[in-house]
Amino acid sequence: MTVKRLGACAMVAAVALSTAPAQGQTIAELQRQIDELKATVRQLQEAQRQAAAPVSSAPTATTPPPAPVIAQATAPVDKPQAFAEVPPTPVPTSGKGKRLRLRGYTQMRVNEIVAGDATAPAGRARLRSVHDGGISDRGNFTFRRIRLVLEGNVTDNVAVYLQPDFATRIGNQSVGEPREGSGQIRDAYVDWFPDKAHRFRLRFGQSKVPFGWENMQSSSNRVPLDRSDGINSAVPSEREIGIVGYYTPAQVQRIWDRLSKDGQKLFGNFGAFGVGAFNGQGVNRAEANNGLMTVAMASWPFELDALGPSFAGQVVEIGAAGLRNRVQPEVRSGGTSAVAFADDRVGFHAILYPQPFGIQSEWNWGRGPQWDPVRNTIATRPLTGGYVQTMLRVERSPIGGFIPYARWQYYHGGWKAALDAPELRTREWEVGVEFQPTPPLELTLAYAHMKRREADTRRFMCA
Repeated sequence: MTVKRLGACAMVAAVALSTAPAQGQTIAELQRQIDELKATVRQLQEAQRQAAAPVSSAPTATTPPPAPVIAQATAPVDKPQAFAEVPPTPVPTSGKGKRLRLRGYTQMRVNEIVAGDATAPAGRARLRSVHDGGISDRGNFTFRRIRLVLEGNVTDNVAVYLQPDFATRIGNQSVGEPREGSGQIRDAYVDWFPDKAHRFRLRFGQSKVPFGWENMQSSSNRVPLDRSDGINSAVPSEREIGIVGYYTPAQVQRIWDRLSKDGQKLFGNFGAFGVGAFNGQGVNRAEANNGLMTVAMASWPFELDALGPSFAGQVVEIGAAGLRNRVQPEVRSGGTSAVAFADDRVGFHAILYPQPFGIQSEWNWGRGPQWDPVRNTIATRPLTGGYVQTMLRVERSPIGGFIPYARWQYYHGGWKAALDAPELRTREWEVGVEFQPTPPLELTLAYAHMKRREADTRRFMCA
């Protein structure tokens, strides 16, 4: 019921109360009073219609007055026209609008060394991994990642992203004993989109360095448990503080959107082209020199439908990256090295998305700092490494979707993120399967046959 009708009812009730019939009134007198009340109500309704009608709708000598229904319809139509000059609030779409979202994920692991050098005497390498501290003779249950992400758009062309990790290990807390479950910033950046289509973005802050397809891929999407040594050695922890620009053409975004809708594990919200400049010293580490790490990467998907019905829906993605840096590794005696070492490399990647069979490969070559046990110092040495991985995607089964995979990886070179940049020699076969019984839960079982040199300059001899 409208306010006008409530008002009219109130006025009718007031008039009726003031004209209550007295004793001795005849039926004719009561009928006359009722007729007068009806006339009064009609006059009030007519006065309200004339007040609500627009000036332009007033009758003229040559134009008959409009019917009351038309006068009531015109009043609300004028209001949207009056407000049409104010732009409506945009509905949040992909990368646009104003909204914030909180999400995250946790990875809990259990490792067991079934054969090999779980322990070794001083000076000899043990079976260890630079990616997972839970691989040891005292591993059992560990948290590999505990991530909480706050992301969203604060305006139509500015977005924020904040991701801490609460599974970081802090060393030397109690007579050399480490402490688990500490917090550390992983990502903290702001995106600015200069164009309305959001094809181009500038990213300011700590974020992933565009080198290596697997490095850019989130750990929540990756099929194997850890990244490969060869590719990750370029940017251990995958992140740095700096400025990077990304550009994604519309035709590339269309393919990636289709793959994402199909449930494929993409490499993340990054562009087909990326160029950036970073400190280059390592994640959450202070800059040690006045140089910048410069990096560029390109990745382009190709649809294979033109090759025939057997390739319908298939997509292969290829790309390359380059990195130039000068880095001063941390040294065991304290602080960082006095010398800035060359840290340059190039790499390539190629992915045939599993529909249902897929293959993925990356390799890189270059030079970087590496411990020289003969000269007892760090020197610039060549490096090379990468991996080849095959996988089969089964979308539906009685136990849910699953992806069996097999990966071979190789790396020979320095590991600049560890003290004195120790030499790594990695040869590894890994087979496993990832189950997803429900969308929020993934279970990965893997077996790896490793030949690794431990990332410790005090244990440079192979066991």
